[in-house]
Order: sequence, then structure tokens, then C-alpha cells
Amino acid sequence: MIAQTYKKMAGTSAVFLSASFNKASPVERDGLVWTAQELQLEKLAVEYQEKAPMQNALALEGLEEYDMPHNGDIRKVESINAEFVYFELLHAWIQIAR
Repeated sequence: MIAQTYKKMAGTSAVFLSASFNKASPVERDGLVWTAQELQLEKLAVEYQEKAPMQNALALEGLEEYDMPHNGDIRKVESINAEFVYFELLHAWIQIAR
């Protein structure tokens, strides 16, 4: 479900893609790599709530303004055909694979 390494999507402060994800352009990612251990993903929620899909990853961050995300919320990002779970500990969205 979770990858071993992640890269933050460029232009976002808290959207992490699997470092091996090949459906997003490298331009969308910066060069830093975080491990699952560094992100403390072992503390990720075990119960999830499916939410409406979003058009792009930038829209995920805008949710805090009008639809506050909760730990374990899952949203599909249609532009890159990937799913993300909200991780309250980091106030971040983490790409998942199911």
C-alpha cells in the first residue's frame, strides 16, 4: 500500500508521490527523496474514508480552505490517475497503491 521512498510534488507543500511513480512528469517533482520511515508512515491510519475525486494534486491542498481533510481520507487525483491518503500527523497527502 505504501512505497519505500517518496518525492514531494513540485508546486505543493504537502503532496508526496512514490519515487518510482512513472505517470507524472519529472517536472512535477523536486529532487529530494524521503523514506517511508522519515515520513513516519508506520503511523498512517488503518481506517479510510473514500472522498470525491479531485482534478489535480494542487486541489488537494486547497481542501483545507473549504472541506477540511481528516486522517485517512482517500481521494483519487484524476489528472495522474493516482490515489492519495491524508496523513494528519504531517498535514500531507501520501500516494497509495491498492
